[in-house]
Amino acid sequence: MTGLSRRVALVLGATAVAGAGLVGLDLAVRRLGRAPRLMEGIVWQVHGGLLDPRGDWNEIGARSLLVQWLVADGTAFVPLPDLGLPLIADAPNWSRIAREPWAQSIIAGLAGRFKEPDARRDVLALGALSARVARQRLPFTPSGFYFPVEADPTWTGVGQMATAIADIPRPLWVSAYDNSNVGAKAFADWVEGWLPRDVGLFFQDGVGVYSRSPEAARSYAQELSQRLGRGRFRLIAEAFRPAGGDLLRAATVAELLPQLRAYAGFEVFVFDGPHYVDRLLVRKLLAG
Repeated sequence: MTGLSRRVALVLGATAVAGAGLVGLDLAVRRLGRAPRLMEGIVWQVHGGLLDPRGDWNEIGARSLLVQWLVADGTAFVPLPDLGLPLIADAPNWSRIAREPWAQSIIAGLAGRFKEPDARRDVLALGALSARVARQRLPFTPSGFYFPVEADPTWTGVGQMATAIADIPRPLWVSAYDNSNVGAKAFADWVEGWLPRDVGLFFQDGVGVYSRSPEAARSYAQELSQRLGRGRFRLIAEAFRPAGGDLLRAATVAELLPQLRAYAGFEVFVFDGPHYVDRLLVRKLLAG
């Protein structure tokens, strides 16, 4: 979730192989009420190229939506007239989104930057702006808030986080990742050193960038949930894979399904539903 260069890329073109059969199986599974619950929710990284998310993620369990940010680089994706921020042209239809079965609960990401170094440099200013955004009248009722400045053990300024988020209403979430592979215990020690006790953590599994296997990611999840408590922990499953250079592609069903199955028992959000998990992939996940 660190930025467009890492996260937003063209997905592989969908093939039509066995499409009709998958549709039939999808309908049969739904009629029997046996659709697998593979996730709690999806993440949506809003940007100008994707303002109208649509999908069938509820068919595999999604009922919650984490919106990465409502403001990025000074541009608002919701009307915020009291703050004087420009609203993006053709803004999302939030009323329609809030009615979707995969958005029964919406966690509202606040103010961020598209580029991670910029976000970390401006963390205090983004925290102050986020506190103001959270107190505006939004076009949906959020179940909580998310501060979109991501942390990892290489960030020497992570100690500023507590100050940055102090005035943001709760419930509040932040996210962190470990591309350095310091290990589950050391990572949990580090998180406990800066995360306020009334703030929850989304942990990015690192599987999408081949930092670790799903089984190793589960060991991080077990350690973190034990330290923080289940109520303060969520796991983000990266639904992409490297495609050469700075490009990313959607994970295949053979890659994503074992990843999601490995996280059974945890509340899992998939990054990024609108970009990487299309309707064909949902049907293939249903087929198992």
